[in-house]
Amino acid sequence: MALHHGLTLTVGILGTIISFMVYLAPVPTFHKVYKEKSIKGFESFPYVFELFISMLWIHYAILKRAALLIITNSAGCVMETLYIVIFLFYAPKKSKIQTVLLILLIALGYGLMVISTLFLANGQKRIQIVEWICLVFKLIVFAAPLCIMRKVIRTKNVEFMPFPLSFFQTLGAVTWFFYWLLLKDYKFAFPNLLGFILGIVQMGLYIAYRNSKEISPEKPMVNPGLNQGVLQPNDSVASVIDIADDNNLKGKD
Repeated sequence: MALHHGLTLTVGILGTIISFMVYLAPVPTFHKVYKEKSIKGFESFPYVFELFISMLWIHYAILKRAALLIITNSAGCVMETLYIVIFLFYAPKKSKIQTVLLILLIALGYGLMVISTLFLANGQKRIQIVEWICLVFKLIVFAAPLCIMRKVIRTKNVEFMPFPLSFFQTLGAVTWFFYWLLLKDYKFAFPNLLGFILGIVQMGLYIAYRNSKEISPEKPMVNPGLNQGVLQPNDSVASVIDIADDNNLKGKD
């Protein structure tokens, strides 16, 4: 039993470290935004959505008394809030208004979810409801890598799908799979197999098209759900978009 607990804790810490690396992915983009004093047209939705996801996981982690999940997603909330603040500071008036309205909508939805689960259910039933809410929102992101891979195949341009990010997200999928498996929480464990498979396919596509000379005139797709559908406590919705936006910024220098 002690060995099992120690192994679970070790895998969880490793997953947390990988998740932190994904959370830090937008830093170069926002550093460039800070230097150029412009958001260059990219959107705030991925960061607000990721903040919402992190808040959902914190609520779940508090109910489960899962310290690792609380730490991981608290860090995510801090980072996403920082990105949103920077966005609001440099965004034009229209984008600021849209972002504030989106934040209010997300806050209302989160508040209703928390209040409804507190008053309409209790004990294990409440935990199960929150689990399924988290799972539903994570399943929404499953279509994202398929859209990205389709765009890469069509344009033969891997700027939409950076290899390092795909690698760490795939590594994260494996890590969180074993974490949930060790906890015997199979509804969160096995979907990570999909994240692993998609990650392998993405890296294969990158290798296949990395030397392609064809450049797409299209703007990289803004994707509201990323991390290859990996069901980990801190799926970073913004990370791939940040890299794609950063590529756009470089192209406009």
